[in-house]
Amino acid sequence: MDSRDDQIRASTGTGDREPGHAPHPDLQALAVQLRRLNGEINQLVHGFAAGQQLHPTDVQALSAILDSTEPVTPGALRRHLGITSGAVTACVDRLERAGHIARVRESADRRVVHLRYLPGAQTRARSYFSPLAEAAERVRSTFTEDDMAVVLTFLDSLNAELTDRRQR
Repeated sequence: MDSRDDQIRASTGTGDREPGHAPHPDLQALAVQLRRLNGEINQLVHGFAAGQQLHPTDVQALSAILDSTEPVTPGALRRHLGITSGAVTACVDRLERAGHIARVRESADRRVVHLRYLPGAQTRARSYFSPLAEAAERVRSTFTEDDMAVVLTFLDSLNAELTDRRQR
């Protein structure tokens, strides 16, 4: 097997199926569970956004800033979210007004702006999302380390595939 697509087809049993045939039952069950998880997380995100007078896209922006291993610029955030320059400016303005982020000029080039998630805002978000974290910890504790390694590998690979597809 040469490509990741071939590996996925082989591991899901979809490689032998003709176009138009039903997906492998395991893949279908996985899709249902992923949609359910996405729906539950979306409900939490929308609730947090409403409580903070934000748009759900603003919460996606906060996640992108929090999860990034590098400083995030408005341009990088725009590309990540797939929105226009005007929309990212409005998003950053809302997040700054709500006390979630700060625009910081950290380099000799004063034109470069980095977006920093403020510690107090992280505390608010952590408090709101603590039921999700607690549920994840309860479920995680029922898995072995090897099980978790497989789950994390799967999620990382799926995220990489989706990111790659979005960036094409």
